[in-house]
Amino acid sequence: MRKTLAIALMLTASLGIAACGKKPEDKAQDVNQPAAQAQQKMSESQDKVNDAAKEAADADKAQADTTKAATEAAAPKTN
Repeated sequence: MRKTLAIALMLTASLGIAACGKKPEDKAQDVNQPAAQAQQKMSESQDKVNDAAKEAADADKAQADTTKAATEAAAPKTN
C-alpha cells in the first residue's frame, strides 16, 4: 500500500512539473518580444519628435517671413 501510494504521488508530481514547464526556446522568445515592441515604440516616438521639429522650423520660417513683410510694409518708402 505504501509503495503504491508513493509511486502514485511521484507520478503525479512528475506529470505536474512536466505540464507546467516551457521549453527554453519559448522562454527566450517571450523575453525578446517586449524588447522588440519597446524598440518599435521608441522608433515611432522618434519619428513624431522629428515631425514636430520640422513643423516648428517651418513655423519659425513663416513667422520670420511675416515679420519681414510687416517691417517692409511699415517702413516709409524713400525715392
